[in-house]
Order: sequence, then C-alpha cells, then structure tokens
Amino acid sequence: MTTRTASTRSRLSPEERRSQLLDLGVRLLSSRSLDELSIDLLAEEAGISRGLLYHYFGSKQAFHEAVVRRAADDLIAQTAPPVEGEPLHRLLVSMTAYLDYVDTNHAGYLSLVKAAQGGNDTLREIYDEARAALTDRVFGEDAQGQIVRETPQTRLLVKAWAAFAEEVVLGWKADPAGVTREEVLDVLVMSLPALVGVLPPQE
Repeated sequence: MTTRTASTRSRLSPEERRSQLLDLGVRLLSSRSLDELSIDLLAEEAGISRGLLYHYFGSKQAFHEAVVRRAADDLIAQTAPPVEGEPLHRLLVSMTAYLDYVDTNHAGYLSLVKAAQGGNDTLREIYDEARAALTDRVFGEDAQGQIVRETPQTRLLVKAWAAFAEEVVLGWKADPAGVTREEVLDVLVMSLPALVGVLPPQE
C-alpha cells in the first residue's frame, strides 16, 4: 500500500468508508450469489481486516442486508423512466434498464429473489420495497406522468405484471431458447397495456 493510498483511506469518515465498502459489496454481488459474498471475501478485496468489517456491519447477516439494500437502491435509480415522453417510450426506457440491470447483476439479483422467498424477513422487506418503488412509478404523481391510470383494478394488474416481468427476464436469462433481447423487451412493454386493456372502461 502506498503512503498516498493509506493517507486517502485515513481521511475517509466512518460513513464514507462504510459506503465505499457497500459499493464494493454490490460490485462483488453482481457476479456471485449472496451466500458467496462473505466477510472474508470483502476484507480481502478491500485490503482490510475482518475485524474492521465487523466493526462497520456487526455481523455477516447485517452486512448482507446492507449490501442488498444498496443494490436495491441502485436498481430503483437505474431503472427510473424519463420524466417526459410518450407513456410506452418511458416504459420501454425503464424496462430496458431493468433488463440490463438483471443481465449485468444476474447472480446477485437471483439470490435476492430466492432469499426473499426463503423466509428472511428483512430481505423480503427490502425486496418488497424495491418492487413497490418500481410499480408505483408506473402511475406517476399526476396525470401528466402516468404510464397507467391509477385505479384499484390497475394497481392489482400492475402488481401481477411486475411478477410476470421478473419471471420472463429470469427465465430468459436461464434459457434464452432462441428469444432475442428485443423480443423480450417487446413482451415486457406490450404486456402491460394489453393487461390494462382487458379492464372495462372506468368513469
């Protein structure tokens, strides 16, 4: 380690150092499962002791939960639709970013889905919060920003569509079976208005 590197590290506040370690954890999670993301691995990659990592996170479970929350925040930020444009174009931009995210972070994303289904209450809460953020933005804050008009019926359909979209993307990653990326995006984008279209007109 150079003197300059040591000096740079010493100038970081505890919050900055913890944030730096979380960023590293998220990068490592992109190519491995949550179970493979160990304190030892992060300590080795960061060039610090295991004891210092426990000082920042307390336990392996708390470390996993902190990394998953940071990854979920990244997913929400990266998949935000543009604030202007036609509804289907805005949806396409958002779903393209979602597909890219899962493609780049497949191992970590898949392990989060499995962990949320496996009974870990905190990871399930993080997963549900991320899912809610992704679906809420479909409705927007006003009539100008809505991709879908918000009603109790459309909220139910959008929730089901989000689960469908996740299953399509993960299934395609596991076995593309001759389906192109563009075809997957068509399914993701066009399925939402098709579902909403089956509802009777709302006054």
